Amino acid sequence: MRKARAMSFGAVAVLHAVADGKRFGFEIMDATGLTSGTVYPALDRLEDLGYARSKWEADSVAHRDARPARRYFEITAAGRTALAEAAARYPALRAIPRPEER
Repeated sequence: MRKARAMSFGAVAVLHAVADGKRFGFEIMDATGLTSGTVYPALDRLEDLGYARSKWEADSVAHRDARPARRYFEITAAGRTALAEAAARYPALRAIPRPEER
């Protein structure tokens, strides 16, 4: 796990989407409006920092649905703390209800 440092707005937006229940790349891209070139590296960094964790779905499920396997993400307790702290750094995030407030 890397040492925590201030996250970019894009990384925070990605983490917020994961906290909101968006679990795989395309869902996160749709929720944030960010490109795959931003979302996937951010997900990797968030996982390295311990703010998110991922798990690949079974190949049999993907095969049944005739699509590539998905990597599903979820936020960790450390990620929830980091997301709360990011609200202080990025005031625009305060306007977006947190998942537990909905």
